[in-house]
Amino acid sequence: MVGKTTNKHISACIDDYVGRIGHYLPFSIQVTGELKNTKNLSVSMQKEREGEQIIKYFQAGDHVVLLDERGEERRSVEFASWLEHKQMVVRRLVFVIGGPYGFSDAVYARCDERVSLSLMTFSHQMVRLVFVEQIYRACTIIRGEPYHHE
Repeated sequence: MVGKTTNKHISACIDDYVGRIGHYLPFSIQVTGELKNTKNLSVSMQKEREGEQIIKYFQAGDHVVLLDERGEERRSVEFASWLEHKQMVVRRLVFVIGGPYGFSDAVYARCDERVSLSLMTFSHQMVRLVFVEQIYRACTIIRGEPYHHE
């Protein structure tokens, strides 16, 4: 993720879901530093600098999935099935939540897939919470636990 989650309530909820996910699979969140003095940077320059920071976290063999408005939308059950399959075929699955302006061309070039949570726009702070909840939901669906109702 680009930058810290600044809302303490959202952060507490994210931490709760990260703890829950940890019962199912290895999961961690990496946060890049926030850019300083962005008033003097164009949007494309901000994306480029954020992209440089994001790419530093990737390892050889990572399967990189961007949370992107132009990505593929899936229902929660479909996402769970996709996640279960990825767990069997990739070494390390990396999801990336960008900054407020999206991703640089270099990050797009490195990604393997794009996923969209909704056609609606969310703040990049809220996306973090919505996404970790969906990861947790997928874990419970995979295990057949009663969290998700169809």
